[in-house]
Amino acid sequence: MRRMTGMTLVVTLAAATAACGGRQDAATTDTGGAVTCEVGQATRIGIATGNATGVYFALGNAYAEQINASGTNVQATAAETGASVQNIQQLVAGTYGVAFSLADTAADAVNGTGSFTVKQPVAALARIHSNYTQVIVRKAAGIKDVAGMKGKRVSTGSPKSGTEVIANRLLTAAGLKPDTDVQAQKLDLTKTVDAMKDGTIDALFWSGGLPTPGITDLLTTSADQVEFLDIIPLLPELQKINQVYAEGTIPAATYRTPADAKTIVVPNVLLVRDDLDANVACVLTKALFDRKPQLEQANAAAKEISLDTARESTPVPVHRGAAKALDDLGAPK
Repeated sequence: MRRMTGMTLVVTLAAATAACGGRQDAATTDTGGAVTCEVGQATRIGIATGNATGVYFALGNAYAEQINASGTNVQATAAETGASVQNIQQLVAGTYGVAFSLADTAADAVNGTGSFTVKQPVAALARIHSNYTQVIVRKAAGIKDVAGMKGKRVSTGSPKSGTEVIANRLLTAAGLKPDTDVQAQKLDLTKTVDAMKDGTIDALFWSGGLPTPGITDLLTTSADQVEFLDIIPLLPELQKINQVYAEGTIPAATYRTPADAKTIVVPNVLLVRDDLDANVACVLTKALFDRKPQLEQANAAAKEISLDTARESTPVPVHRGAAKALDDLGAPK
């Protein structure tokens, strides 16, 4: 995409947007001027989300709708993707203007580690909800811990997803080689759930908000055949990689399970390129918080979005346009 300077906006034609599923991003290069939170010309933004039955997708579509209803010149369209790693790669490439990402993957991106060989030019609009690492096994497979997945058929999530990153780290922490010690099935959530139902895989990893629609489906239709796996013993090893990993709880009421399930949680962040026009970033950030009640209607995970934690995206810097919006909204510094 050819970038323009100043306040000239690159406008994607509606026909082109429709042809590529709404993923073509239209944005401007930040010129460093004062942030007014006003966008003078029509601007289209593509939002990279995640699997169709996941929380990223549900919230991303709702977020696009609320941006479009916010009365600014910014119009957004959300698209299904493989999630975090792929989202960041395509954000940097200019395919999208906003990307959902797990905080650990975003940290890898700005540090040039993990899935990224060089530092990526990304910044955060805000920290949003948390992802819960949901590791579920078929009872008949006899898997009692992650180490017990050796030789088993395991879905590690979509290729280049945050789920795949965490799955591989958990398997490694358990002493397994992800590429050889398990029969890794790199499936999206819809295919993963279907495979768990018909018994063609033994276990799944999923990193998502609560509730994740696909997991609700699995635990509703196959409650007597599957169960959550305890992964808390592996938390210290993950924290050696990144302190962002923390202990959390999936309440029993979430999926109507017999008891709460302890697990590992990771925050999510909304990312943009660090050179996105500051006024566009400001508009996008204000829409996230001004229209939070509408996002909560799309998925309960949006209830976690808070001004109190919005700036907690370290080591990913907060975009200066987002910082202006957070200042105006009264977010703590």
